Amino acid sequence: MIKDAKKSDGLLALWRKDDKVWLEIPAALFDQPLMFSVNISHALGERGLVGSTMGPNWLASFVKVGSAQIQLLALNTEHVATGAAQQLALAQNFSRSLLASMPVASAPHPESKAVLVDAVFLLSDIPSYGRALEATFRLPYSPDRGNSHIRPTGTYTNAEGTTVSTNMHFAIPRLPAPPLIPSPVPQPAPPATLPDARSLFIGYVYNFSKLPAQAMAPRKADGRIGHFFDTVVDFSSDRRVSQRVHYINRWRLEKKDPQAALSEPIKPITYWLDKNIPPEYRATVMAGVLEWNQAFERIGFKNAIVALQQPDDVEWDTLDSAHASLRWYLGLDSGSATGPNHSDPRTGEILDADIKIGDGWGRFLRREVVEQVSFAQADQRQAGLTAPWHGGHGDHAAQAYCNYADDALSEMSFALDALFAQGEITPESPEAEAFVQGYLKNVVMHEVGHTLGLKHNFKASTVYTQAQLSDPAFTEANGLGNSVMDYSATNLPLPGERRAALFERTIGPYDHWAIEYAYRPLDAKTEIDDLEHIASRSTEPLLAFADDADADGFGSEGVDPLVNRFDLGSDPLAFFERRLQLTRELWRRAQDWKPRAGEGALRQRSMLATGFGQLRSSAGLASKYVGGMNTVREVPGTPAAAGRQATFVPVDPAQQRRALEFLTKGLFSADSFRFAPQFLANLAPDYVEMRDRAPLSIPNAVLRVQTTALDRLLSTGTAARLLDLPLYLGAAAAGKPRPISLAEVYGTLQGAIWSELKAGTEIAPLRRNLQREHLRRVQSALVRSATPLPPDALSLLRLYAGRLQAELRVAAARPGLSIETQAHLQDGLNGLSEALRASMQRS
Repeated sequence: MIKDAKKSDGLLALWRKDDKVWLEIPAALFDQPLMFSVNISHALGERGLVGSTMGPNWLASFVKVGSAQIQLLALNTEHVATGAAQQLALAQNFSRSLLASMPVASAPHPESKAVLVDAVFLLSDIPSYGRALEATFRLPYSPDRGNSHIRPTGTYTNAEGTTVSTNMHFAIPRLPAPPLIPSPVPQPAPPATLPDARSLFIGYVYNFSKLPAQAMAPRKADGRIGHFFDTVVDFSSDRRVSQRVHYINRWRLEKKDPQAALSEPIKPITYWLDKNIPPEYRATVMAGVLEWNQAFERIGFKNAIVALQQPDDVEWDTLDSAHASLRWYLGLDSGSATGPNHSDPRTGEILDADIKIGDGWGRFLRREVVEQVSFAQADQRQAGLTAPWHGGHGDHAAQAYCNYADDALSEMSFALDALFAQGEITPESPEAEAFVQGYLKNVVMHEVGHTLGLKHNFKASTVYTQAQLSDPAFTEANGLGNSVMDYSATNLPLPGERRAALFERTIGPYDHWAIEYAYRPLDAKTEIDDLEHIASRSTEPLLAFADDADADGFGSEGVDPLVNRFDLGSDPLAFFERRLQLTRELWRRAQDWKPRAGEGALRQRSMLATGFGQLRSSAGLASKYVGGMNTVREVPGTPAAAGRQATFVPVDPAQQRRALEFLTKGLFSADSFRFAPQFLANLAPDYVEMRDRAPLSIPNAVLRVQTTALDRLLSTGTAARLLDLPLYLGAAAAGKPRPISLAEVYGTLQGAIWSELKAGTEIAPLRRNLQREHLRRVQSALVRSATPLPPDALSLLRLYAGRLQAELRVAAARPGLSIETQAHLQDGLNGLSEALRASMQRS
C-alpha cells in the first residue's frame, strides 16, 4: 500500500503517495492523551470570518474499537477525581465526545505494531465552522468532502507533533430568494467577497501534539489579579467549600541558573512574525512583543521573550502547534486583533498562541476603512449580524476572546479626524505615519499580554488625573494608565491645550504585577504565602484592576462607572464632557472643511460619523453613573482585607446628578446637533460605488445616541439599584449631599425630555423623536411584564406618566403651535392614555 510513498517522520508519521495521505499511529500512542487543535488559515475576509484565526483545541486520544476501527475521542478534562471509587463514578457520569472515526487501513507493523489510517477523516468539519457560517449568513452551508483535499504544503512533522492542512469546501445548492415582504428582523446578506456565494473554501490546520512528559506545576488563580485560567471540577472530596479549581494560564518558564538573580530561561517564550506581515510594520510588531521583557527582567529572567521573523522561503505554517505567532489578515472589516492561546487543561500551561492583526490598523492612515463603513453597516454590526467566529469551545474560549473591533475602529478614526481637523497632523505627514505605527505597537502589546495569560483590565485608564494626562513630561515618563490590557482611548487635547502622549508606549505597573504573580519562580514550600503576599497589593492605586464582567461582559450589566472601555482619566465623566467638546469642535471644522480634488465629501462624512460614534459611546458610559456602584476588588478573609473599603460603594450623589445633567443638557439637547443646511446638502456619496446614495439621516444618528442613554436610565437594573440605595447608606450625615432617588431620576428625565410642555414652545423634530422614544418605553413598561420593573419603580413610572398625561392635555389645547407639534402632542396623549387604561399583559 505504501510502496513508493514518501514518509515524513514525526509524532504521527505522514505517508504521502500521489493524492493519498496516511497517518501512522504508533501502538504506544493509543489511549494516551495528546493535544489536538484546529486553526483556520484561509477564510472569507468579512464579518469576522477571516484567516489566521486560532480555533478550538481538545485533549484527545486515539482509541481502538475492535480490530478494524479507530476513534478520535475528546477527553472530558473539566471533571477530575482521585481515588478508584471516585474515578469509576466519574467515568460513569461524564462522557467523552467523538471527534472522528476511521477504519484501520493496514495490518499492524510487524515490529512497531503501528497502523495506518487514511487521513481523509480530516476532510470533515471537526471544528464546526459550518455553524459559524450559518450563524453569520443564515444559510445552511454544508461540508463537501468530495471537493475538499489535503494540501501538499503546510505540513509539519517532528517528534513532538504533526500538522496536516486541508482545504475544506462548503456549499449550498442555491441561494434563497429574498422575501416578498421585508422581515422586521434584519436578515444578513450572503457573502460579499465570493465570486459565487454558493461555494467557498476554508483552510483548516490540524495539529496533533505531544503533551509535556512532566506536567507543569499549576498555579491557582486569584480574583484580585486578572489571568485567564482553566477550570476543573474536582470530585475527589465533598468537604471542600467549592469543587471548582482554577489554574492560571502561563507558559513554562524556568531559569537556566536557578541561583542567579538574573538568568536566561531554559526555553524562552518565542514568537514568530509570520511572513504575511507587511515589511513596513515588522519592526513595530517586534518592538511590541519585546516590550514585555521588562516585566520578566524584574522577576529574574533575561530575554524571557524572543521574537523571530519567519523566512519568506519556508513552507511551514505558523498556525502549526510548534510556533507561537503573530499574523496579518486582510478583510473588509479588518480593524481588529485577537490574542488567544491553547493550554493544557490539566495545569493551565500555555502550549501555543497565535495572534492575528487586521491590516485595517495600517489602512487607517489612508482612510479606507472609515470611508467604507457606512451608517447602515454600523447598524448591521450593532444588530449582531457580523459577529466573528470565536474559534473555541466552552467558557475558556469565551474568556480568552479579545476583539479590538468596532469601538477601536471608531476611537482611532475619531482621533485621526480630530487631529486632522485641528491641523495637528496632515494625512501625508511623518506624524500621521508615526501615529499609526504607535497605535499598532499598542495593539501588539495588548494581544501579546493576552497570550501571556493576562485578561483585560478596564480600570487601567483611571489611575491618573486629567492634569497629569495633559502634561507631556508626565505621560512620557508614566504613560496613560497602569496597563496595556485596557481598551485605551486616545489622549486627545482640546483646542489650545498641549499635546501629550496620545497612547500607551510600554507596559504599566499592573502588567508587571500580573506577570510577577504568574511567572515569578517560587519555592513550593512557601508558594501559597508568597502568592498571597503578591496578591495582597491589590488595593494599591496603581494596581487597580477590573475585567470584562465588571465592565458589562458575560451577562453582567456593569455597575461601576470607573470600569469602561475607551475612557481615560480618574474622572471618566470629565472625559465624556471633553469628548462632547471635541465632537462639537470636529463638526464645526468639518463644516468649514474644503475638500481637495478627488476627495469629495468622504472626509466630511467620516468626521460626522466618528463624532456620532463617540457620543453614542459616551451616552452609554455616562449613564452608568446613575444608580452606579464603585467596586473594590479584595478577598474577604485575607490579611490584606482587614479594615478594607466596602466592596460596593454607591456613586457619590453629586456625580450621579452631574451625569444626568451631562445627558439631559448635552446629549438630549437639539442644540448639540445643529448643522448648516448647505453642509448637509453637500455631503455627497461615493458615486463610483453602487450603494449608499441616500442622504445621511441626522435624526436617526441622533436618536441612536439618545436611546443608548434612555435604555440604561430606564432599565430594570438601574431602577433596582436606586431603590436599594438606602440599604447601603447609614443615617444621613449633616453636610453630605442628599442621596439620589429613583423618583428624582424619573422626574429629572421626564422634565428634561418634555421641557417644551411647560415652556409652551414649539417642539423641534429631533426633540419629537426623543419624546416618542421616551413614551414608547414608558408605555411598554406599563402594559407588559416580560422584563418587569420592580413594583415600586412601576408605581413611580405610573405616577409620572399620569403627570405627563395632564401636561400633554394642556399643551395639546394650546393655540398657535405648528400642525406638526399639535399632531405630535395629540398622538402622544392618545398613546399614553391608552397605556394608563390598559390591563397588564402577562407574558
